[in-house]
Amino acid sequence: MSEDYEKISSQQAMALEDKYGAHNYHPIPVVLSRGEGVFLWSPERKRYFDFLSAYSAVNQGHCHPRLVAIVREQAGILTLTSRAFYNNRLGPFEEKMTRLFGYDRLLPMNSGAEGVETAIKLARRWGYDKKRVSPDKAKIIVCENNFHGRTTTIVGFSTDPESYGGFGPFTPGFVTVPYDDPEALRSAVDENTVAFLVEPIQGEAGVNVPKDGYLESCREICTKSSVLMIADEIQTGLCRTGRMLACDYEKVRPDILILGKALSGGFMPVSAVLADDEIMLTIKPGQHGSTFGGNPLACRIAMEAMDILIEEKLADNAAQMGEIFRSELNNIKSHMIKSIRGKGLLNAMVIEPIKVKEKTKTAWDVCLSLAENGLLAKPTHDHIIRFAPPLVITKEQIQECVDIIKRTLSQIV
Repeated sequence: MSEDYEKISSQQAMALEDKYGAHNYHPIPVVLSRGEGVFLWSPERKRYFDFLSAYSAVNQGHCHPRLVAIVREQAGILTLTSRAFYNNRLGPFEEKMTRLFGYDRLLPMNSGAEGVETAIKLARRWGYDKKRVSPDKAKIIVCENNFHGRTTTIVGFSTDPESYGGFGPFTPGFVTVPYDDPEALRSAVDENTVAFLVEPIQGEAGVNVPKDGYLESCREICTKSSVLMIADEIQTGLCRTGRMLACDYEKVRPDILILGKALSGGFMPVSAVLADDEIMLTIKPGQHGSTFGGNPLACRIAMEAMDILIEEKLADNAAQMGEIFRSELNNIKSHMIKSIRGKGLLNAMVIEPIKVKEKTKTAWDVCLSLAENGLLAKPTHDHIIRFAPPLVITKEQIQECVDIIKRTLSQIV
């Protein structure tokens, strides 16, 4: 084609997506062509603060120079072998991660949803081989308002009609209980229960932070009932909430840990499932895998991404900046702010829709105005705005962004 795509305008880019792409997203009408640290730019060179971080995939900031260097180096050496052979990067990656998180073994995958699917298979296999559950009777308990991905199995145990409507029939074997309710979990467990799958903080549901002690109680229930606790830390993990893992706040060690998103610093899909031998070794050769999972490029990127998180103390920065951010938001006087909640740099503003000149203004309208003022965020469930900037953000930048949010709300009202 003769078009020069390096010079494409925002309007042209949106028109092309609208004409040739599937309409499975409803993006904020902003086109992005460059990123660095906490900033993104449009083709017309308008600068934005990124307060979504690709759903926590770029905790290290956009285009971190250390990751750029690693990609350039490894891409010229070896990118993919498949798991039909060994490669010289996977073993060191597995060793690093298992030592860091305290598990015997790691199974590498690509997307977060693949990580969840892997955990489900591991839990079921463990249930049949170790717990001696009768064939095809295994149950996994999940929570209301969960979000674990978009595969057919996963949406089958969603409670959001937008996720599951029109995609059945679904995989059986899942039991739903209310979130942040240990007694509901206790009551749901029976002899066929093999696992409890939980997000330490529900991200897509609107940053639902459970009461202190919830995870600890769940851990106790699972241990007493011989049920595996599976923590989906794809979004909450890797320093986002102010600790390496959100589970660390309650010193809870899940039996199966799922990581993703920031494991690659936003450079490619990388996910990982960690567990001990008793669980991980129930799956034998030929029973699970991925062509791209554990490829040399992904392993090299993930190792560097982890080093950046640790060496730059991004968990500490997330904790400190999150405290400042929530405190400043709570000081804003606006009829549209119903509540502020979050932990670390995973935060949400619950919006009270208001009528302005006979038109109802919602979280979507706030996000559109924020974008006009140079800050990118995305609503979830119509009335909640999630605020999750890269963890490299500074105090001065936080204050500038709070000023943008305050000004935006005053303009709408």
